[in-house]
Formats: sequence, structure tokens, C-alpha cells
Amino acid sequence: MHLQPGLYRHYKGPQYRVFGVARHSETEEEVVCYQALYGEFGLWVRPLSMFLESVEVDGERVPRFALVEAEPSLFDPPGDVIA
Repeated sequence: MHLQPGLYRHYKGPQYRVFGVARHSETEEEVVCYQALYGEFGLWVRPLSMFLESVEVDGERVPRFALVEAEPSLFDPPGDVIA
């Protein structure tokens, strides 16, 4: 599954920068690599399925993380490579 890199807001309010989706070396589970944009600016991973799920807040289903602003991927191969 493709997840757009960029700025995301957690349902509790803080913002995070998503770098992309990686694969666990043992289980091959897809995990999202992201950074907190507050505090110590820690790097985190979370299973993709959990990142994309909805949670219930005050009786309403909302996304756990909502895209605020898309950004280009740091990991896409460059366009025209001159060797």
C-alpha cells in the first residue's frame, strides 16, 4: 500500500512528518516511519494498518492520523540520472 509522505495530524492534535512505509525485516509487516514535530522530535514506527485505522472520539469515528499537507518522498528514485 502507498501512503503519501507529508505532514499528518494525530487525532489528539500533535503533528507528525511521515517519511514513508518500510517493511519489517523478519515479518515483512508494513510499518510507517514518522517523526514527532514537538518535544524531542523522536522517530517512530507504527504498523501501517494501525496508522490508517479510525478511532472513536466523542462517539464519532475519526482517522487516527489525517493528512495535513503532502510532501515529496525522500526515497523515490531521482528522475533523470546521468551516469
